[in-house]
Amino acid sequence: MKLNPMHMHLGERIRLTLFGTSHGPRVGAILKGVPAGIVIDYPALELAMASRRPGGRYASKRKEADHVEIRSGVVDGRTTGDEIEISIANNDAKSRDYSFLPDHPRPGHQDMVMHKRTNGEADLRGGGSSSARLTAALVAAAAVLSPLLIKVGIECEAQVGAIGQVKAQSMKLCPPRWESEACQEMRCRDPVAALAMIETVEQHRMSRNSIGSRVDLCVTGVPLGLGEPWFDGLEPALARAMMAIPAARGVTFGRGFDVVEMSGLEHNDAWGGTNELPTLTGEKPDGVLAGLATGSPIHVSVAFKPPSSIASEQLTLNLATDSVEPLVVGGRHDPVLGPRAVSVVEAMAKLVLCDLALRGGFFDE
Repeated sequence: MKLNPMHMHLGERIRLTLFGTSHGPRVGAILKGVPAGIVIDYPALELAMASRRPGGRYASKRKEADHVEIRSGVVDGRTTGDEIEISIANNDAKSRDYSFLPDHPRPGHQDMVMHKRTNGEADLRGGGSSSARLTAALVAAAAVLSPLLIKVGIECEAQVGAIGQVKAQSMKLCPPRWESEACQEMRCRDPVAALAMIETVEQHRMSRNSIGSRVDLCVTGVPLGLGEPWFDGLEPALARAMMAIPAARGVTFGRGFDVVEMSGLEHNDAWGGTNELPTLTGEKPDGVLAGLATGSPIHVSVAFKPPSSIASEQLTLNLATDSVEPLVVGGRHDPVLGPRAVSVVEAMAKLVLCDLALRGGFFDE
């Protein structure tokens, strides 16, 4: 059976396409539909890449400079309206760490399904085209588009809200980021929780295991009415984008699953303000109703599973021998995903918001 090629697209008005593999020569993105005249903020681009870059005590030891090369669509620091190609070289791939592939697919990973889906033709090293390595291109693309959001006052800020049983306070109750070294390492604004998170991650790392995490995002300054009804509403669009991040396992908005135990009187947010500037009242009013922004902050939480590649022995099928055999995954892998996912969650939100804002005519063109 001949299979159709797979696609990695996001957006309608601004169309993003990812390309590359974890252990290929490069990863990158193609952006179509970007308006002309956006001034590229190169220092902000470098800061965004640094926030996603692996390394440190509690992340993969793969060292990538993540230098962003913009190959087209930008002249003299401004977008031209043409297609933008973003390219980021892979300089520190160690393919020998994946010599067990494709014969011995990892538990919890994409190895088996991608191997079968492509009839054995996929590059599985480091996760191949499904690797979180490609999120570097997402972060770069969002940084290119960020001036559009800044212009209308939209801000996206995320932090690690939980690792295992350790939960952080809400960002509005915490110091600015990042107050301490622990906050920087864990990408968590709560200094007390950040220290406890480090202890939790270290315990799992030392036992050759990994741990799950949650990233909390707050989006402010979204103009009332931004979004679309039904399938392209703010929440469906954001949920689709967030669930596309490797290892994402759940997305909630506002008060999330707590609404199950609430009554209508408890949950409903009354409108206040004026005819010219209506505002929702309440402690944590919904930032989105019927797919459209209310003007209140949009709260999003994304749950990430424990990283699949762990150094403990696991029993799993060996395709070469057709028997279940022990596998120990070597190489360089993260014991937790939340800290590196913070910048990716922010980037995904920016990409979705830019696309919907252009569709709705919220940017002057």
